[in-house]
Amino acid sequence: MSTQTILLILDLVGIFAFAVDGALTAIRTARVDIVGVLVLGLVTAIGGGIIRDVLLGVTPATFQDWRYVTVALAGGMLAFFLGSLLTRLAKPILLFDAAGLSLFVVIGAAKAIELGFGPLQAVLLGAITGVGGGTIRDVLLNRVPTVLSANSHLYAIPALLGAGTVSVAHVLGFDAGWVAVVGALLCFTIRVLALRYRWNAPRPPGVPPL
Repeated sequence: MSTQTILLILDLVGIFAFAVDGALTAIRTARVDIVGVLVLGLVTAIGGGIIRDVLLGVTPATFQDWRYVTVALAGGMLAFFLGSLLTRLAKPILLFDAAGLSLFVVIGAAKAIELGFGPLQAVLLGAITGVGGGTIRDVLLNRVPTVLSANSHLYAIPALLGAGTVSVAHVLGFDAGWVAVVGALLCFTIRVLALRYRWNAPRPPGVPPL
């Protein structure tokens, strides 16, 4: 299996996971109809990738390949019809979010490297890919974005570590495709462990606990 095929599969799986997550979040936290569910699922799924591609100076992949929007809409529709079941369960939403984050950060970093950007820029663009869609979703829902919340249970840190894995591996000369899988697994594992054990990033000294 070629590197491009591996990255495409990871990208589409990430889009599906984030679309389900965004749609379920909308159902759980706001009064929305099918249009609202699909729009918020779509925004969550493709928002980060569009921001990344604009910063990279290329036409967003969403507008070049019909599969991106189709997969995102499929995830939104799944959440719409199964929302009454899934919204009663917190874990599926969190796991879909962790999966989407993990897959998107490595795809973003790999694409930046492919276009000739440096390792540090690749890490930043990978993180933007992972958190961008969810941030837009949270703003539309009038919530503090998860990536900025002091009680997010490590969101930005796993994203940076996942993207950093891809960047470091590229510098060392490893194959980008399988390294992306490793980076995604690292990000996912840290995020899930943080959720399980309620780990949070350090807060400013003297700030009272939440």
